[in-house]
Amino acid sequence: MYLARFSYDVLPVNRQRAMGFIRREVEAAVGAGLKARMLVPLTRGQGGAALQFEVELTSLDQLEQLRQRGGDTEAQDWMHAFSEVLTAPPGVEILRVDG
Repeated sequence: MYLARFSYDVLPVNRQRAMGFIRREVEAAVGAGLKARMLVPLTRGQGGAALQFEVELTSLDQLEQLRQRGGDTEAQDWMHAFSEVLTAPPGVEILRVDG
């Protein structure tokens, strides 16, 4: 199994709006049969992300399918609106779960 973790930097004033965008992403992933969640750090080190989205994958092909949603016009509008509240491009980590 794999975990894909997307880390987002946002200004405090945009935090609630960003959380709405991430909740929508979680709902889309769950609707596609994936286990996903939003992570809200209670503490973070210097340079740490303000918000995170994590999705469990059984194969890396699922990550590509998740990213391909960008061909959908509604998804493109969503991504554009989300990018307006980000202060930097999202960080992406792909992790393999041991065991």
